[in-house]
Amino acid sequence: MTLVCQLEDFKRYLKQNGLDDSLMATVTRQAKPLRLVADEVLLHQGRRQEFAYFISAGLLKACHYNDKGAPLVKEYYFEQELCFLYGSWLTGELAQYQIEVMQEANVVRLPLALLDDPRLHKVKISLLSQQLIYKEQKEAFLLLHTPEQRYLHLLEHRPIWLDRLNNQQLAYYIGISPVSLSRLKARLAGESNVAVC
Repeated sequence: MTLVCQLEDFKRYLKQNGLDDSLMATVTRQAKPLRLVADEVLLHQGRRQEFAYFISAGLLKACHYNDKGAPLVKEYYFEQELCFLYGSWLTGELAQYQIEVMQEANVVRLPLALLDDPRLHKVKISLLSQQLIYKEQKEAFLLLHTPEQRYLHLLEHRPIWLDRLNNQQLAYYIGISPVSLSRLKARLAGESNVAVC
């Protein structure tokens, strides 16, 4: 993907989120297209967050490393998503999570300070509204459903997750062990074979 295509994707995203055409040049002048390699760290846990990353291609994640160095994944971010930590942005606190590149990625980096510009109020409200809805949906996903229902929901509504995440990543996100996920998949595959006969 060319850098020009990355910027065009980013412009479409901003427009969909209410950016006025008259401000597009002001915003995109501060945007920087980047090509990133797997395992690159974009924000270290415990540091101040300065940038958001619009993903044109690739996969990012936000995770917290515990005292033993084990990662606890907060979220995965795919194409056409804006990746940054809303809580750190709104409070100005140091990041509790680290943002990393999981697969080679093309992103557009945007200074978060831009979103505090009063002229971008409409964009900020749009992003906050989307995040609130997403958080509510994620809470319901985790609290009100069994692991099997969570897996089936991803299968139906987010097939890209099943294509791009390995069993371990997927299992931890839906709250079960990789062994339990393998058993669940095998059982569901067996049931679908029986249903076909």
